Amino acid sequence: MSRIGKKPIEIPEGVTVNIKDREVVVEGPKGKLERKIRPEISIAEKDGALELVEKIKNKKSNAFLGMERSLVANMIEGVSKGFEKFLEMHGVGYRARMEGEKLIIEVGFSHPVEMVAPEGVDLDVEKSKIKVSGIDKCQVGQFAAKIRAVRPPEPYKGKGIRYEGEEIIRKEGKKAVGSE
Repeated sequence: MSRIGKKPIEIPEGVTVNIKDREVVVEGPKGKLERKIRPEISIAEKDGALELVEKIKNKKSNAFLGMERSLVANMIEGVSKGFEKFLEMHGVGYRARMEGEKLIIEVGFSHPVEMVAPEGVDLDVEKSKIKVSGIDKCQVGQFAAKIRAVRPPEPYKGKGIRYEGEEIIRKEGKKAVGSE
């Protein structure tokens, strides 16, 4: 059985969980999230915690148990605390700014790149740092990855957009060979 799937999910104060058939609705101080659970898994609330159990026992349902447990736990954490990702821009002239709902990124192309955040994702820009935040972990991570993909960090000079604290393995450049 999945080790992650066995663990009960504690429900913090201020968070309500409603379960109808396979539909899980989580409401908290930051917002509301909904998700359908896979048919192989059943979910129940016991003593202020959620427990997930396999209905059908096989290899796939065991894997789905751990996945569903993690997704529901992320929903609960999202509506109570929220999620944040920080991106840094490294390079001469690289900058970002907000114009209304649009994020405008200037990273050495002949044109600025414009991006609009999906509903439920908030952006905050300070000089060369971009903060992506929201209650849905998937949306926050996906949009942060889209921003990073505009100009991923390159291994020779380290220029580009990277996650805060991300280590870039630097390569040595070409060496000039003297003629003898």
